[in-house]
Amino acid sequence: MVVGAGAAGMYTALRAAEAGAKVVLVSRKRLREAVRESASFWAQGGLAAALAPGDSPQRHAQDTLNAGRGLCRAAAVEVLVQDAPRAVAELVERGVGFDLGPDGRPALALEGGHSARRIVHAGGSATGKALTDRLIELIEQSAAIDVRERSSVVALWSDRERCVGVITDTGPVSARATILATGGGAALWARTTNPYGAIAAGAVLAHVAGAELADLELCQFHPTALALPGSAHDGTLLTEALRGEGARLLDASGRRFTDELAPRDELTRAILDRMEQDGTDHVALDLRAIDPARFPNVFAACRAAGLTPEREPVPVAPAAHYLIGGIRCDLDGRTTLPGLYAVGECSCTGVHGANRLASNSLTECFVFGARAARAAVREPRSRPLPPVPEWRFTPPTARTREAMWRLAGPRRCATALERLRDDPYPLARLLARAALAREESRGVHQRSDFPRADARLDGLHLVFDRDSRLRWERWS
Repeated sequence: MVVGAGAAGMYTALRAAEAGAKVVLVSRKRLREAVRESASFWAQGGLAAALAPGDSPQRHAQDTLNAGRGLCRAAAVEVLVQDAPRAVAELVERGVGFDLGPDGRPALALEGGHSARRIVHAGGSATGKALTDRLIELIEQSAAIDVRERSSVVALWSDRERCVGVITDTGPVSARATILATGGGAALWARTTNPYGAIAAGAVLAHVAGAELADLELCQFHPTALALPGSAHDGTLLTEALRGEGARLLDASGRRFTDELAPRDELTRAILDRMEQDGTDHVALDLRAIDPARFPNVFAACRAAGLTPEREPVPVAPAAHYLIGGIRCDLDGRTTLPGLYAVGECSCTGVHGANRLASNSLTECFVFGARAARAAVREPRSRPLPPVPEWRFTPPTARTREAMWRLAGPRRCATALERLRDDPYPLARLLARAALAREESRGVHQRSDFPRADARLDGLHLVFDRDSRLRWERWS
């Protein structure tokens, strides 16, 4: 059973089917419609992999560790960087058409925090669409995958000792292994680059069922999202790759003020500082040196918002982008609840540390999705089945989303976070508790009342056990 129709879910379903499993893929809408509402479809970045001469997995690992600010799980990073080139090759074998250079090899882009060109794209900045379009074709061709469209998972079928399937809005479905690929939670913040449904539903489902969660205080805010308050275009992502190809960040007087290729946490802080100093709600991103044909969907999105990026800089400001924390799992996607796996943004292996390196997340979907599929097909069948639980998932309200942006945004303090502890949405409450407990500023987690990193917390992760008790834990 795979829950989720993004890149992680579809690829994991394919790999499980190729390993001989009968797979049910649950999609809350028609598959093609659900995919269009996934973060994967809209991904403008690509896959990070050490493919260039002179680059290496070790160098990729070092960049990832540097970006992660002393909190990356080294074993997870090693898996990611070693398997990344193979993941790209396997996608090519499955018919994904990555952009090629004059030599016929994948064209490699540079993004913030990377010390080498190692980002593969498809369709310029439409990588997500190219990937998911091909995965849909493969899913539809597979006789071993039963796509349950227009079916919403409202709970996991669990006695808190083992997960044996899911409860959908049309009834329970048992499975030898259940893999959550439900996406992230950055749409819990009112200002976000994510589709509306990215509300960390998988983490809530898993925790109620008995799985541990980790690193919930860590949400990455993308530095360059369109700043058009009150407009439907507010929060539209402007990819990291633009800055890799020469786009510049300008202050209110039109001067460049920072290194555009710094890691995302550093760049977000620089933009927030400049906005405060200038007394504005945005800075400007100058795209005039960029060929619009290189990033057609970015320029189209700007024009749709009434902007003319070929002639004048566009307004940008940070927005919630990627929830690093999620369902705690091992390097094969196993959660702490037997029978339950997690892949993609809903999972938390520790690979991203306290600040995700650009374009590592799509790579994560395919590297860890393949590992989870291999492990899940070996799960034993569970009999007898436990009673169907009574609890059902309830989504967050608009008030929660507004409160998350106000009280747990890019800069936080204890006074604001305390006000979130009674929020009706479970994940908002847990996130507030974790953010309060981490009394330091590290990576994406910035506390105005604790402005420096605490070396004593290097390598320490905050974990909620199945009963929501919070503990510190060191991961190797």
